[in-house]
Amino acid sequence: MNIIILSKGPGNYSTKRLVEAAEAKGHSVRVINYAKCYVTAESGKPIVNYNGESITDVDAIIPRISSNLTTYGSSIVRQFEMQNVFTTTSSIALSRSRDKLRSVQILAKWGVGIPKTVFARETSDFDDVLEQVGGAPVIIKVARGTHGNGVVLAETKKAGMAVMQAFYVEGVSFLVQEFIAESAGEDIRAVVVNGQVVASMVRKSSDDDFRSNLHQGATAKSVKLTEEEKKMVLKAAKAMGLSFCGVDLMRSARGPLILEVNASPGFGIESVTGRKVAEKVIEYVEQNAKARRKKDKVGA
Repeated sequence: MNIIILSKGPGNYSTKRLVEAAEAKGHSVRVINYAKCYVTAESGKPIVNYNGESITDVDAIIPRISSNLTTYGSSIVRQFEMQNVFTTTSSIALSRSRDKLRSVQILAKWGVGIPKTVFARETSDFDDVLEQVGGAPVIIKVARGTHGNGVVLAETKKAGMAVMQAFYVEGVSFLVQEFIAESAGEDIRAVVVNGQVVASMVRKSSDDDFRSNLHQGATAKSVKLTEEEKKMVLKAAKAMGLSFCGVDLMRSARGPLILEVNASPGFGIESVTGRKVAEKVIEYVEQNAKARRKKDKVGA
């Protein structure tokens, strides 16, 4: 098969692992910088161009879109979808998973357990916002933060009011979430591929930081999910329309709570758990790309 990995970083560990896994199975694989792609919109001819050439004869794409280029990256993925090319992440699922408010709304609608959340921008009703999530301490997040950046723990009402006031003055959209004390500084990342949890690890902050993101210096070790946690993870992935994703959750007194569904999870979890996630992704591509080719032949 001809597989394209849409990535800005060919030297990125996750991208290299996908290339290794694909080539080990005899597939032809190219890494293309989607930011340098451009599309030609013409009736009945959806074309993706790169380095002066049209990209043709593609069986599948694996999008590795960075958060700051979600809109443009999604448009490139969409153009391949219009060519009926299989993608491990659909353009619409990518877009909605990167929108924090939309993600929370979708998860809540599907009955997925989440921390109580309020989304705001220009309201000055700070007292009510805090009351809505049970009062301080609270987690306050910039609506489009990533890797644990733009996330603040306001331990007192006064601190929470000050942070919200700052966002209000700057016209920044933000989320206020209840603080789950029993899971402070610890969460779980589970990777889902094709409706199955293929790897999971627990992450713990290495100091008194309430965040447990590896980019913030947290440590990690392999963990086995309970059946309830596994069901919640798969439900969250399905709600977001993502067959390949990373799901972050925390253990609370009232059960597992989903924090985020990541459409482009890193593969560092492989070294922690010993699980070959990249190989699972390529197997998923093989199954679905082949099925799509057969369907196209029948339709022809």
